[in-house]
Amino acid sequence: MAKSRMKILLTRKLHEFAMTELKKRYDIYVHSGEIPMPKGKLLSKISQVDGLVCFPYDVIDEEIIENAKKLKVISTYSVGYDHIDLQKAKARKIKIGYTPDVLTNATADLTVALMLDSMRRITEGDRMIRGGNWKVIFGPHDYVGTDIEGKTIGIFGMGRIGSAVAKRITPFGMKITYHSRHRLPKNQEKKLGAKFVSLDELFEKSDAITVHVPYTKETRGIVDMRLLKKMKKTSHLINTSRGKIINEKDLIKALRSGMIAGAALDVFEKEPIGKNHGLAKMRNAVLAPHIGSSTTETRKKMAEITIKNLIYGLEQKKMIYSVNLD
Repeated sequence: MAKSRMKILLTRKLHEFAMTELKKRYDIYVHSGEIPMPKGKLLSKISQVDGLVCFPYDVIDEEIIENAKKLKVISTYSVGYDHIDLQKAKARKIKIGYTPDVLTNATADLTVALMLDSMRRITEGDRMIRGGNWKVIFGPHDYVGTDIEGKTIGIFGMGRIGSAVAKRITPFGMKITYHSRHRLPKNQEKKLGAKFVSLDELFEKSDAITVHVPYTKETRGIVDMRLLKKMKKTSHLINTSRGKIINEKDLIKALRSGMIAGAALDVFEKEPIGKNHGLAKMRNAVLAPHIGSSTTETRKKMAEITIKNLIYGLEQKKMIYSVNLD
């Protein structure tokens, strides 16, 4: 009698090469409807599968995991895993794979692009032209941005992506300061040309602040009015990490009042956002639709790692990247 094949649920289709590889090994079900996959449907399907491929907008909570009686492996197509109930997964001895290193460069590139855009007011000018509002040739004091050279960048979270941003910033002639949970070794600070400062000093003295901390209970809403008030009126805030790290209501107030010069965001508290969102109405806000990892090369590599994590986990092998549940 032939051995029955394991069953896999994907909450969204991956690249064709990845789908082909999975179909060789498993019986697969791919959700093709509303994104994210409705919870009722997810609850129904999860009870039948051995492996799950999910995405950062899929909430894999206690109820989902409790209903996943056969589930052995969760492989998420993302660097973050705060959408998964880790404690419940640990209790059920479910392995979790994720895709960290591969999107470092793409996200660091976008961070620098957003910083330059905000400080030089590029998107604002694009909107001006498309709206038919460029009526005169600008004079010496009209529509001015900010020089990059000689300014100070404050990197909040000097992990993989924060460090990659520091390397990219060096040729621009910016001074680099950072704040992290753990201070880097002195030789690494020297290599990056980065100075460790307190969180308050980071916000007080930086001309541009980029956020790269993970989303945790401690970082939820940490960039609020208290910190925003410490920023210079000429400074800019950039976030390519997680939307919920910034208190959006406070940020909108800071932008509207001129408390800070501008903000550039790739992530938001609740996604997607539309034209009626408060931030979309701010002249001095540059908004991107969560595209930190959105390059052809990066997304393909993420798919490769996602399916390898799944396959290795199901075959009792070491995943390429796994969440340490201990």
